[in-house]
Amino acid sequence: MTGKSESRVRTGARASSVGVALLVAFCFGVELAQAQAIMRTPTISVPSRTPTVSPNITPRVSPNIAARAVSVGRGPRTMASIPTTSRIRPTTPVLPHARYSPNLYPACTAAYRSADGECLAQPNAGGEGTGKSGKKSAGKGRGNNTPVVLTSRSFAGEFVAEIDGALSTAEADELARRHGLTRLASENFPLIGATFGLFRIADGRPYETVRREFAADGSVRSLQPNFRYVLQDQKSSAATEGDPAQYALAKLRLPQAHTLAHGANVTIAVIDSGIDARHPELANSIADNFDALGSAEGPHVHGTGIAGAIAAHARLMGSAPEARIIAIRAFGGANGGAESSSYIILRSLNYAAEHGAQIVNMSFAGPKDAVIERAIAATAARGLILIAAAGNAGAKSPPLYPAANPNVIAVSATDRQDRLFAASNRGNYIAVAAPGVDIFLPAPDGKYQVTSGTSFSAAYVSGVAALLLERNHALKPEALRMTLVKTARDLGSPGRDDLFGDGQADAFAAVMAVPADSATPVAAAPGTTKREDAPKRREEPGARAIEQTSLSSAEDKSAVSQADRPPAR
Repeated sequence: MTGKSESRVRTGARASSVGVALLVAFCFGVELAQAQAIMRTPTISVPSRTPTVSPNITPRVSPNIAARAVSVGRGPRTMASIPTTSRIRPTTPVLPHARYSPNLYPACTAAYRSADGECLAQPNAGGEGTGKSGKKSAGKGRGNNTPVVLTSRSFAGEFVAEIDGALSTAEADELARRHGLTRLASENFPLIGATFGLFRIADGRPYETVRREFAADGSVRSLQPNFRYVLQDQKSSAATEGDPAQYALAKLRLPQAHTLAHGANVTIAVIDSGIDARHPELANSIADNFDALGSAEGPHVHGTGIAGAIAAHARLMGSAPEARIIAIRAFGGANGGAESSSYIILRSLNYAAEHGAQIVNMSFAGPKDAVIERAIAATAARGLILIAAAGNAGAKSPPLYPAANPNVIAVSATDRQDRLFAASNRGNYIAVAAPGVDIFLPAPDGKYQVTSGTSFSAAYVSGVAALLLERNHALKPEALRMTLVKTARDLGSPGRDDLFGDGQADAFAAVMAVPADSATPVAAAPGTTKREDAPKRREEPGARAIEQTSLSSAEDKSAVSQADRPPAR
């Protein structure tokens, strides 16, 4: 009996142990299954599989979970059972050029733009000395509420005013004091038959308030901002010594042209920065000097290069090596930069017209300026040839002046492969193109440089114009323009276009088209065929009032002997 009881007890205990063991195993097995399910079906996405997930949510997820999910469970992975996309809002990308405005010149205070129209990093051009961009600093200095357009395109707080010519200096000073201004300068300009003064706000009042009050004064005939102008070149690469090959000579066919003319007895006014008259390339080329700034600065790399493109005649060759140059310093500034203003450009044009210039080279650009437009019209009326750089603001730029003025021959730039310089301005005001990329030129202190820009294209064409005037001093501005465009070598799309105008200038063809014994050049002779396929010009602020006759085919462009022309493209 006792034995049977013990046997039952042992049997019950054994059964209980087995039951407990089974229960424990069952529970342990369930926990293992759940853990494997978590690891094999992670609730997050692997970053490499979902690249669109915003990085802003990653701090919420422990990096260790992702590591465990990858290392455990070799079976096929499934996407998270809880979609995360409902909690993720994709960020909107910020465009890098969102702040660029093609309707302003310049779009910021920098003096130059890149090929796509964006401003390059340059010192502040607003005259405030802050070094900040015009967009951020506009209207902050001196309590002036001048709009961005004025601070970026003109000198802050300055006016160019046409005043009563009968006013004495003391009376002009009194006029300025009545309106809280300081008279910086004033003089009579015979070129346009008017007296202009340069005034600056002296009492810190808002620009628009002063402008309205000053313009209403009976002694003020007209009033405008003192606009800013900048030289049209790119940053020069390191100066190079020696005499490298000048591809521009062959492109323009200058060696052939120089068998007929060298620009002798022709005077070209170069309105630019300081020119190194002692450079061997410019020996005996500078006939006159005028410093419109009244500065004590030395020669500048830009002005010296422009003069060299025209008149170099030692180790290099300019387009008119025997031309006389009136060196007019109108651009200067600290830190190697160079800029000018409406008032200084007016003084420069007046000097050129009053001192015998026949051609005026203007390798600079700025906004449309009523005073300078008036001066250019008066200069052209005197029979001077006006040539300007199209500008280096790129395809997005509006027309720049003075190149877009209808009295001016605007020149764009090409490279060694006859492609348009990426930074060159476009427009229906472009007359011709000329080499302007990687040009070898003299630099101050007897050195040489390699540089690019429409500045140097314009200088080459100014020299070509001097060759034509040497052949025929009676050549009128419009006849000279027609000679250039009708003898140009077509580039780009057939016929005239907004990139190259009528094509690349051809010095030899142009000189051949002007008989030395006739006052009427072949290219401007009556009966010349006008281009029939040219699209009708748009009536825009930059559109030329003078029709620039051009030709549509290789046959029409052979006004000179085809034996002297390069093969048709």
